[in-house]
Amino acid sequence: MFTTTLHINTQELNEDVIASIKTMFGKKNLEIVISEAMDETDYLLKSPANKKHLQKGIKDIKNGKGIKFSPDEFKKLNKELLTGKKKS
Repeated sequence: MFTTTLHINTQELNEDVIASIKTMFGKKNLEIVISEAMDETDYLLKSPANKKHLQKGIKDIKNGKGIKFSPDEFKKLNKELLTGKKKS
């Protein structure tokens, strides 16, 4: 079973969206459920502990306590984290 979630603004709904859905699923029966998407910021700030953590992170960044790295360094770190292998 193939499942996909589309996050789209109503202003972007057009015939191309329907055509792409038809292309993805072919001639299968579909169930289409439409719901209003929750704002990610509101969701993340719902938890008091998460809100506190995020606010501290924002404050740290503003105070120069962030970690800077290039896109290549990010890709390398991401690969290391995913594979559990650190490259020299």
